[in-house]
Amino acid sequence: MERMSNGARSNQVTPTNVVFQVSTPTTSPIPPNFVPTRPAPAPSFTSNAAKYLFIIHLLLFTILVIFLSVHGSLHQKHTFHPADWYLPLLASVATSYLSSLFFVSFSIRRPSLSLKTCIRLSPLLTSGVAVLLLCGGTGSSLGFSVLFLAMAMAQALYACWITPRLPHAYEILSIAVANTRVPVAALSYISLSLLVGSIYVILWMLGAGGVVEDKRSQFGPLYMIALLLSLSWTMHVIKYTVHIAIASLAHAQLILGDTGSVGPAFRQAMTWAFGDVCLGAAVAPVVAATRGAARAMDVLAGGSDEFLFSCTSCLSGVADQMVGRGNRWGLVHVAAYGKAFGTASRDVWEMFSKQGMGRLLDNDLTGSFCFMWGTAGGSVAALTAGPWVLLVNHQYFIATTIYAFLIGYFMTRVAMAWPQSCVAAFHVVFAEDPLNQQLGSCIHERLRELGREDQTHTNL
Repeated sequence: MERMSNGARSNQVTPTNVVFQVSTPTTSPIPPNFVPTRPAPAPSFTSNAAKYLFIIHLLLFTILVIFLSVHGSLHQKHTFHPADWYLPLLASVATSYLSSLFFVSFSIRRPSLSLKTCIRLSPLLTSGVAVLLLCGGTGSSLGFSVLFLAMAMAQALYACWITPRLPHAYEILSIAVANTRVPVAALSYISLSLLVGSIYVILWMLGAGGVVEDKRSQFGPLYMIALLLSLSWTMHVIKYTVHIAIASLAHAQLILGDTGSVGPAFRQAMTWAFGDVCLGAAVAPVVAATRGAARAMDVLAGGSDEFLFSCTSCLSGVADQMVGRGNRWGLVHVAAYGKAFGTASRDVWEMFSKQGMGRLLDNDLTGSFCFMWGTAGGSVAALTAGPWVLLVNHQYFIATTIYAFLIGYFMTRVAMAWPQSCVAAFHVVFAEDPLNQQLGSCIHERLRELGREDQTHTNL
């Protein structure tokens, strides 16, 4: 199990000593007539700024795509064949759409089996992409092949390392999905979200195709960096729109025993909560990546290297400061109580600390579960486009395969926001009221288990 870093988590409550407290949200107590969709609260300055910045970014993206398409067609080489570039990528988009719906349906209907499947399937499919890239026969394809092989090995080793934590992961995922009772109608809205993502990705492909058409441009790498950043932010915005909508339904079910309507939940995510969605999409992935890097360094340091351990403590402190100001659990309070994203993140994290849930969240595998399904979806898309373009036009092979992987990864992460938001709402409701009968005893038992492990580690 992961060892707690000395400086960053010293202020957290040890699970063995914790006295569970019912934590009412600091700004909005639960009214008797609470429903997931209420009159829109006044948006904060930061959420408004994030919303308008995202809209401006979409306008700039559209202008850039038009410019790259026109410029690329004017400077098009005779060796460029649009059909050989666009058709494999379009096939990968269609494959990603279908596989994403299958993965989320599988995860909702059989959550435990889905978790078992993804930790075995994802390394295998990622290895398949590595073998495919090796067929490119160039130095670049060899480099990417090594990268994907390293990713597959890391996933396989991680799957072995987390084996002791899997029983709780099976239990919490199954109970959260079952007890939140999100209506099946949400799947149709996720389908629409994936359709919006597909339309954006097709426009994105036009811009990327313009860069490929004019390889002589010295600004080509800068254009691709801009396009990749736009792809990441936009797909995260779509993902967190789904996250907030599902979280509002799940939270209402756990608090009141009634989920409400799916349509109004998605409308609130796309209207008054949209600024916080845009802000969360920009902040939460960075915070999660920093926190993950800190935890990985904490495991690698092991207390044996004083310099590395001091760097780990510093990074862990930075990560803990960041996570208290912006995290995906805060989006549950954005959806349920209309708080600003920063305020919601701080309030939720304070409740987690009060209930001694730091180690519990560190050991939560839901994020890893969704990530591995994302890499599986990306690999399926890459294995769809890669062999096609390898046969028809070898010069686009590497770019097409990598872009198809990214498209499949982001599309799958949009769909997997459903189970992830259910687990997030489950944890938040426990922090608010540990005595809630709908939550069962799994979190209580896990906290006691972690407390015993901490005690054993201290005695050693």
